[in-house]
Amino acid sequence: MEKKLPRVFANPLNKEISTNKKVSYSAKEEDHSSESKESRKVPIMGTSIRQKIKAIFDSPLYVYKADVEITTKNGKVVKKIVGRNNTHLITLNNEKIAIDEIDDIQFVKEK
Repeated sequence: MEKKLPRVFANPLNKEISTNKKVSYSAKEEDHSSESKESRKVPIMGTSIRQKIKAIFDSPLYVYKADVEITTKNGKVVKKIVGRNNTHLITLNNEKIAIDEIDDIQFVKEK
């Protein structure tokens, strides 16, 4: 008692299918590489470090990580921060940076 299933209609393809393989860019790659590090910094409103950190996490540019340049007593470092608590910033590499040790923090645009 086998039932025969109806055949599935397949429309014949008589024309060539072309996918959009070309992509246009508004600028050449050389233009992006010549951009200096100072011009990639985004100004942050706030006077204290905690206000600047709050502004970074409230920014529309922050989705799940933020590239920041952190100035401490030991020098400047560029890190990707993903979270914070009352005393520390948490980086993408699971490092903790004490907020009390930060002298300045700048939001840096990705390359």
